[in-house]
Amino acid sequence: MKSTFKPRPLPLLHEKDLKTLVENRSVYTLQHCELNVFETHQQSEKVKLVFNEMVLTTMLRGKKVMHLFGSQHFDYLPGESVIVPDNEEMIIDFPEAGLDNPTQCIALAVDSGMLQDTLQLLNEKYPKAEKNEAWNIDVSCFHLQNTSEITATIDRLVNISTENFAAKDVIADFTLKELLIRLMQTQARKLILDSYHKHTNTNRFAAAVQYIKTHIHEEITVDQLSNLCCMSRPSFFRCFKREFGISPVDFILHERIKAAKLLLLDSNVTISQACYAVGVNNLSYFFKLFKRIEGKTPAEFRKNLN
Repeated sequence: MKSTFKPRPLPLLHEKDLKTLVENRSVYTLQHCELNVFETHQQSEKVKLVFNEMVLTTMLRGKKVMHLFGSQHFDYLPGESVIVPDNEEMIIDFPEAGLDNPTQCIALAVDSGMLQDTLQLLNEKYPKAEKNEAWNIDVSCFHLQNTSEITATIDRLVNISTENFAAKDVIADFTLKELLIRLMQTQARKLILDSYHKHTNTNRFAAAVQYIKTHIHEEITVDQLSNLCCMSRPSFFRCFKREFGISPVDFILHERIKAAKLLLLDSNVTISQACYAVGVNNLSYFFKLFKRIEGKTPAEFRKNLN
């Protein structure tokens, strides 16, 4: 059901170059971050890993089972990222790893000073719409589906880290800040979608999301949403995109396709019926929109369900 945006896997090491078959580590050090590439080539359980700085981990190949924060465990697959606070122990299982089916994962350790500088910049120059809220990495929202923007930024940062050229640290710093911002925007979007109904009286964007959800089958305009939020149209558009990394118009379109996917789970619902039921009045446009957002047509999506 979920869209999957996978960073490009890195070339695997030759077997003779591996120091260990379990979490073999290659390290690329930059001024304000450290890129670790881990490969595992045999089944293993309860492998422990700790960093003394916050890390963003991203799966490139295979499957892990992650155990975090004491009791939480989950399958970890390509197209997903996990944010791990500093000094938090990861315990990892590799139930399917083998020489012919290795796992590959990156762990990007972020300098705490870089993180604080980025947060300070955002909170001072680009504050959130609600005065009681501040930019931050929310560790309660640690397991994320990659967006296309996060995936593209990770790919760029990996390329910078693994190449050797003048001023790479400067370029890496800009890219790292972009990645941190996109992570926070993605977290904000996930949190507002998961809990908007609890905050409609205290967060103007929660009220806007509720309106979009309730009226997804109708025409929805930015003017309607900005009026609901007691903001001018330009201010609403600008603040919404800043906080969630997506424009209000694109947010509505993504919600329409998300609703259409739920309808398409029912084989008795035709693609045309799903199209019109989510407020899209042009079937050709619906196909193009679905393909752009999901990377596949509605028919291909439905076929993959079987």
